[in-house]
Amino acid sequence: MVDLTKKPFYLDESQIKWVEDTIASMSLEEKIGQLFICINWTRDEEHYRKMINKFHVGGIRWQEGEVEDVWKQNKIYFEESKIPVLIAANCEQGGNGALKKGGTMIAPPHACAAGGPELAKIMARHSAQEALPVGVNWTFAPISDILFNWRNTIVNNRAFGNDVDEIIANCLAYMEGMKEYGIACCTKHFPGDGCEERDQHLVMGCNDLSIEEWDASFGKIYKTLIDEGIESFMIGHICMPAYQKKFNPSLKDEDIKPATLSPELLQNLLREQLGFNGLILTDASHMAGLSTAAPRSEQVPGAIAAGCDMFLFFNDPEEDFNYMMNGYKEGIISEERLSDALHRILGLKAKLRLYEKKFPAKEELSIIGDDSHKEAAAYCADKAITLVKDTQKLLPINVEEKKRACLYFVQSAPISTLDGTDKTRDIFVEELERAGFSVDIHKDYYDYECEKLDKANRLKIIETPPVEEFKSKYDVVFMVVNMKGYAQENNVRVRWSASHSSELPWFVHEVPTIGISLNYTNHLIDLPMMKTFINSYSPSREYIRATIEKIIGKSNFKGHYNDVVWCGRWETKI
Repeated sequence: MVDLTKKPFYLDESQIKWVEDTIASMSLEEKIGQLFICINWTRDEEHYRKMINKFHVGGIRWQEGEVEDVWKQNKIYFEESKIPVLIAANCEQGGNGALKKGGTMIAPPHACAAGGPELAKIMARHSAQEALPVGVNWTFAPISDILFNWRNTIVNNRAFGNDVDEIIANCLAYMEGMKEYGIACCTKHFPGDGCEERDQHLVMGCNDLSIEEWDASFGKIYKTLIDEGIESFMIGHICMPAYQKKFNPSLKDEDIKPATLSPELLQNLLREQLGFNGLILTDASHMAGLSTAAPRSEQVPGAIAAGCDMFLFFNDPEEDFNYMMNGYKEGIISEERLSDALHRILGLKAKLRLYEKKFPAKEELSIIGDDSHKEAAAYCADKAITLVKDTQKLLPINVEEKKRACLYFVQSAPISTLDGTDKTRDIFVEELERAGFSVDIHKDYYDYECEKLDKANRLKIIETPPVEEFKSKYDVVFMVVNMKGYAQENNVRVRWSASHSSELPWFVHEVPTIGISLNYTNHLIDLPMMKTFINSYSPSREYIRATIEKIIGKSNFKGHYNDVVWCGRWETKI
């Protein structure tokens, strides 16, 4: 059983009394409801009140929405729930984690890795300033994964690099920033992502490190965060055979489950060996790493029985609630396990003193997206943006001498032609022109298709201009990559808009060319021919502007890279 007087709760007598009195007053339905964190896909007040009054949810995390709509939604959840709810957000890189519309991207984790822990603390502070006005009291961060495998794109831009000590420093800086604003932290994704290339959204992940390797890396990080008072752990749908078989030698390969269903990893490793006394929650339950591991009727109560205290997201609320209730009634979830989970859930709410707090006034929303956050983003961009290589000695560029630019923008395919192409390209053009360049845009296949669906577009995109004509028109070429992939494919590589496309970098030996990534750090595996390459970390205006200012010599490159950028290849370095 949890000890609420100890780390990370440190509850006093009055707080513990609130926990005990509240649990004693709860019906069984209310107790079962506390185990769930719901997600809202709709702005429907009737739905909110159903989650509150019928399912008695313990927490909420939402998906998108206008600022005032989110504020109103969270206000209803907070004020109308018998027990105040935990309101969570993915504040991994800025206030945009709480508010995709209106929140400010400050610094993604891989930018913090490039610029240093100061950026992680700045990012946390500004995330908190934008999250607090809509009632957020719990952040699903810092991310403590390790980018060991350059092919892994699910944590490539979400991890603080691949150096254990640097990851620890960034995580602690983030925690310090959030602590200033009274927001609880949740690190993820135990037992650790980044070793393999697969995405647990799509398949059960596997951390194949040996016990010794894990202890020296993930184990060291987790133990440090625990010692420093991290309040909660999010459990990845990731197995770890070495430790699972250590604690359960009779475990067969076919019986290995993700950590979310593994008492060996949750109880034996996280609770007992590492000594974590705080709250444990699952990662999102719709992810295939969990949803394909067992029948849903077993997953739902099984995660709590294995040692998780909260279950992240309903599939069908009625159905999942009944699965959990039946799991308790059938003894899958013991009375002791239910009581322990409830004490941890309410213990976190008591630590945050949610039962004493008032929901933020609407006037407080004015801070969201204000200039102070944009200035912080610009500062972080200046510190983070990294010149990975310039073996052709092209930089800095004198705009007066190399003014005529051609922009090749390598983008992910639009979800549909109705969505149109990536609007980030417009920002890049605006910022190039602001710096003094005249810019022509190379059309890709998606451009042609969005303009007019036509089979002839397949032929148009193959056509390349005469080389000498191209050389006479342009002084410099920018090849900008903004590939995006999340829960759709296991790893993301540079993908041209069509086969044999004219956007293939045939021009690198004809016109001075600069390669720029606005997202992942591993694109040199597909673009080794780029002799000048920059990792800019974000497609936001602040990062694009800072990148161009560094290219033209208005600012020095200050970020540093790790060896992951070379992707284990010799030709990426030349």
